Order: sequence, then C-alpha cells, then structure tokens
Amino acid sequence: MAIKAIEAVYPPGPAHFVGDGFRVHNFIPSRHGLDMQRMTPFIMMDYGSKFHFPPSNTLKGVGVHPHRGFETVTIAYKGRVAHHDSAGGGGVIGEGDVQWMTAASGVLHKEYHEETFSKTGGDFQMIQLWVNLPAKDKMSMPKYQAIENATIPKVPVDGGFVEVIAGNFQGNQGKASTFTPVHMFNAHLTEGGKCEFSFPANYTTCLVVVEGEIRINESEEAVPLDHFVLFENEGETFHIEATENSKVLILSGEPIREPIASHGPFVMNTRQEIMQAFQDFEDGKFGELN
Repeated sequence: MAIKAIEAVYPPGPAHFVGDGFRVHNFIPSRHGLDMQRMTPFIMMDYGSKFHFPPSNTLKGVGVHPHRGFETVTIAYKGRVAHHDSAGGGGVIGEGDVQWMTAASGVLHKEYHEETFSKTGGDFQMIQLWVNLPAKDKMSMPKYQAIENATIPKVPVDGGFVEVIAGNFQGNQGKASTFTPVHMFNAHLTEGGKCEFSFPANYTTCLVVVEGEIRINESEEAVPLDHFVLFENEGETFHIEATENSKVLILSGEPIREPIASHGPFVMNTRQEIMQAFQDFEDGKFGELN
C-alpha cells in the first residue's frame, strides 16, 4: 500500500474557555483553514490540553444549551465530567472513558466537572469532537452511548497497545456505533514503541499528540505534545514511533460530501434548516432540562 503522507502539522492556537470549565484550543475549524468541508466528517475539535483546576465548591462547566444535526464525542484523558441531556442520557466519564451523544433531531444538554473532582481539583485534559451526520440521519432520534474504558478493546502492538473506540483495528471492532464509517483510536506507546495504521486513501485522517512526542513515517522531525497532524487524502498507510512515552488520538472517517450550513450549535444542510432549528428550539421542541 502507498504511504499516506503528512499534509501539515499545526501547533495549538491560543487557549480560550468554553463556559468556565473547559479550557480548549480549537483545531477544527481553525485559523489554519481546517474548515468543516475539508475535515468532514469531523466538523469541530476542541482540544483541552492538560490544565490544573484548583479545588472548587462551585461546579464549573457549560450550562444548558441545544444541539441538532450531528454527534458530540467527548474523550476523557484527565479529570471527570458529568453530562445530562433532555433525551434522558447522562452519566459521568473519567480517565479513559468516552461519551458519544447523538444530538440528531435535537437535544438540550449540559456538562460540568463531576462533583468529587470539582471539590478536590486536579489535572483536566479532554477532547470534544463534533461528528457530522448525513442528511438522511440528521432528524433521527437522539441517543447516548456511555463507553467505559474497561469495555474498550485494547490491541497489543510493538511497545504498547491501541484502544479501539470506533471502527476497526487489526480485526478488533470498537464499541461505538456510528452512522458513517469512522475510526477513532487511542495509541498508547512506550519510548521506541511503533505502530502502523491503514485507512482508505480518500478518508479524512488526522491525529493529536496527547502525551509525549512521536515521529511519523520515519521522519527526522518529531511531532511534539499538543500538536495536530493532518494527512493527505492520498495513500493508505502511515507509521508512528514514540520518541518518549506517548499517547496519540488517531481519527479517520469517510467524508460526507453534502452541503453544510452551520450556525452556533446547529449543523444542517441548508440555511432554511438552520432557521427551522432555531424556531423549533424557541418552540420548546428540544425537550426540557433544568
């Protein structure tokens, strides 16, 4: 198979707060031109690099807000988050866990630091992704998948293992159900550990170095902590090698080649559908959540 080459490596941009509980760097969309159409089906990525929160008796986070037309995926690396939504989904995710919420036709939800974590404080590190839905599924029923780390397949590789959240790696299927083909892995590698990944050439493929530092395709130039790598939509296979103990999020998904209309928390196909989403929200059709 042909090598999938790097298109670009991006450092994290300036951090900003979402609510008062999530300090993030925005990789998708970004100032680098990584817009929704280029990165489809991944239409938003907020990367919360490691940040220490002091103890607090007030729960920090984001209050009730709506979504329609896509899925939100939260991957916890450090800290704990509690989630509730108007479709009845909810729970707490801690280190290694994943929360996969399908907003689809519309939900209200809120996310806060889990109470015990908030009171004790500590390091907090998470990634939230928005995964687009094809037009035929945008108005489907909302659902919620709580994926505990203990249930995530862990596939041994040279000098570590790969967690398969979604998609397939070496014949091991991830726990998450998806509407279109999406691969989502966490590679855990000790210094010198190596791993090979292969995806269809046309898939949108990228990675984030969550811990440590890696080399890709035997390049002399290492990719440091908190950096984002975008691959070309050509070739199928790439290799990573950890130059120190590392953790890497790998994403690859089949592009959804449909028009995108977005405004705030809504991602649809036309401006008319966006206007309808706002109207439905104002009319209380997204349910209730206190």
